[in-house]
Amino acid sequence: MSMDSQLIKTVNKLQDAFATVGVHNPVDLPQIAVIGSQSSGKSSVLENIVGRDFLPRGTGIVTRRPLILQLINRPASEENKEENDKQDEGKDNQNEWGEFLHLPGQKFYDFNKIREEIVKDTELKTGKNLGISPQPINLRIFSPNVLTLTLVDLPGLTKVPVGDQPKDIEKQIRDMLLKYITKPNAIILAVTAANTDLANSDGLKLARDVDPEGLRTIGVLTKVDLMDQGTDVIDILAGRVVPLRLGYVPVVNRGQRDIESKKSIKRALEYESEYFENHAAYKSKAQYCGTPFLARKLNMILMHHIRNTLPEIKAKIQAALQKYQQELLTLGDPLDDGSSASRANLVLNIITEFCTEFRTIIDGNANDLSSFELSGGARISFVFHELYANGVKSIDPLEQTKDIDIRTILYNSSGSSPALFVATTAFEVIIKQQIKRLEEPSVKCINMVYDELVRILGQLLTKQFFKRFPTLKEKFYQVVLSFFKKAIQPTSKLVTDLVAMEACYINTAHPDFLNGHQAIGIVNERISQKNQQQIEHSTKSKAPNTLQTNGTDTSSNTENNGLFGSFFSGKKATQKKSASAMMDAPPTTLKATGALSDREFMETEVIKLLIQSYYNIVKRTMVDMVPKAIMLNLVNHSKEELQRELLTELYKHDVLDDLLQESDFTRQRRKDCKKMIEALQKADEIVGSV
Repeated sequence: MSMDSQLIKTVNKLQDAFATVGVHNPVDLPQIAVIGSQSSGKSSVLENIVGRDFLPRGTGIVTRRPLILQLINRPASEENKEENDKQDEGKDNQNEWGEFLHLPGQKFYDFNKIREEIVKDTELKTGKNLGISPQPINLRIFSPNVLTLTLVDLPGLTKVPVGDQPKDIEKQIRDMLLKYITKPNAIILAVTAANTDLANSDGLKLARDVDPEGLRTIGVLTKVDLMDQGTDVIDILAGRVVPLRLGYVPVVNRGQRDIESKKSIKRALEYESEYFENHAAYKSKAQYCGTPFLARKLNMILMHHIRNTLPEIKAKIQAALQKYQQELLTLGDPLDDGSSASRANLVLNIITEFCTEFRTIIDGNANDLSSFELSGGARISFVFHELYANGVKSIDPLEQTKDIDIRTILYNSSGSSPALFVATTAFEVIIKQQIKRLEEPSVKCINMVYDELVRILGQLLTKQFFKRFPTLKEKFYQVVLSFFKKAIQPTSKLVTDLVAMEACYINTAHPDFLNGHQAIGIVNERISQKNQQQIEHSTKSKAPNTLQTNGTDTSSNTENNGLFGSFFSGKKATQKKSASAMMDAPPTTLKATGALSDREFMETEVIKLLIQSYYNIVKRTMVDMVPKAIMLNLVNHSKEELQRELLTELYKHDVLDDLLQESDFTRQRRKDCKKMIEALQKADEIVGSV
C-alpha cells in the first residue's frame, strides 16, 4: 500500500513542478476534478474528507479559482500521538498542517489561517468582485487522518450572473471546468444534491458531455438527510437512473446551521454514520455509504488510474522536453550582452545560410523536398517548358495574315516591274511582322520567373531567425527584391535582342527550311489533285450544252488574263460598258477584290508554306534560347551575385544593432520555453525516481 501512496505523492510533485508554468501544463496529470452546481455541497464533501474546516464558506459563488488539494497521509510521531484528539476542540495540532505552493516553507497549523489565505490569494487574482480566474491555488495538507489523495475543487456551475459578475460568467465557469475534465486522465467527481432531480444535475450533464460512457465519472449524492420523507436514492445507487461505471456514494454534510453552531466535523461524521446505519433504506448498505467510504474509494480509484497512466506520462514528459529544447535552440541565445563581433558573425551566418538555401531550392537539392506540390526550381522549369513553350507553339503566323493581305503584299513588293518569280520580299515582310509577335510571351516569361524568385524569397523569410529579427527580415526583403528588379533590365534586353536578331536576318539557307522549289512542287501537287477532283466531279454532272459553256469560259479567261488577273474583277461590268472607262484615273484606295487567279493562288500558297516552315524554326529557337537567356541573366546571376549584394548592403557595423533587434514575441517565448524546460526537467527527475 505504501508503494501506491508513493504513486500519488509522485503525481503531487509533478503538479507542483508544473504549477510554475501556470495554466499551460503540457502533460495531462491524473487527478480528481470536483464539479457540481453552485451550493451543491462540493466544499463540504472536501472538508469532510480532510476532517477539518478550512475552505471559504457561504452562499453564492465562494470557490472562484481552482483549488488543487493534495492530501498526504503522514503518520503521527510517537510524542504527538495524543495531540490527535485536539482537533475536536479545533485547536492547533502539530501532526496536521497545510502548505501553499505560493508560500514555500510556511506551515499553517491553524486551519482558519488556511481559509484566510485562500480568500486573500483569490482576491489577489480575481479582485473583490465575484469574477473567476483559471489560475489554480495549490494547497497541500499533511495529516495522519487523511488518505493520500489529490482533488481539484472547481467553481460551481451557475446560470444567472449576480451583483457585478461578468455577463458571461456561466460560459467562463463552464469553459474552465471543461479544461479540467476533458483531459482523459481526469477522474470526474460529480456532486449532486440528492433532494433535486438527478436528471437536472448540472454536474452530471457536464460529465456526460466529456465522458458519455460514464467510465471515469463517480457520483456523490449530498443532502441525503434533507430528502422528503419516504424517498431515497436506492434506485440511483443501483444504477437504474443514470448509470456510472464507478457508481455513486451518498453522503451527509453539515448544514449552514451546523456550521454556524460550530458543529465539529468529527461529530458530523459520527452523525452521518448513525444516519446510514439506522435508515431503513440504507442500513443494509451502510458500509458503502458516507464520507470515509468515499475517501477510500477515491484513493483506490486514483491509485489504479495513476498506475495505468504513469508510463504514458513519462513518454509525454520526454516528448514535451525534447520539443521545447528544440524550440529554445531555434530561438537562440539573447543578444543583450553580445559583442559587435558576435553580432557581425550572426549576420554573416544568416546571409550565408540564406544564399545556400536559395541555391539549393532552385537546384532542387533541398533536404525537405515536398511530395505535395511543385516548389522552387521545379516551378521555374514548369514556366519554361509548359507555359512558355506551349504559349509560343500556339501562335499561328497566318491567323493575322489573310490571303488578301498576302496578295496585296505580293503586288506591292514587286514595285513597278511585275515579278517573274515568287517574291522573296513579300515573304520577308510577313515573316518579320510575325516574329515580332514572339516578344510579348518572351517578356511575360521573364516576369513569371521573377514572380517565382519572389515566391522563393517569401518561403525563405519564414525561417525562425527572421521571425526573431523582424527588422532584418524587412531589410532582407527590400535588398533581395531590388536586386531581382535590377537583374530584370539586362534580362529583358537580352530577350528582346533575341527576337530582334531573328527578325533582322531571315536565314533562308537554314537546313530545316523548306526552299522555294520544294514549296512550288507541293503547291503544284495540291493544285493538280484539286483539278483532278473537279474534272471527275464535272464529268458526272455535265449537261449536253458543255461546248457552249466551255467557249464562254475560255473567252472570259482570256479576258481576265492580264497582269493583275482578277485583282479588280469587281469592275468588269463597267469595263464592258465603255472602253473609255478603262482610262479613268485609278481610285484613291486600291484594294484587292474578287477571286484569285491560278497564278495568284499558287504564289499565295507558296508564301504561306514558306512562312509556316520558317516560323516553326524561329519558334523552336525561341523556346530553346529564351529560357537560357533568363537563366543566365536572372536566375544564375541571382545565385552567384546575391550573396555579394547582401554583404554589401547589410554587413555594415553601423546597421548591425538595428538589424538584430529581437521581437517582443521572441523574448517572451524564450522566457516561457526556459520556464517550461525547467518544469519538465524537474518532472522527468520525479518520474524517473519511481
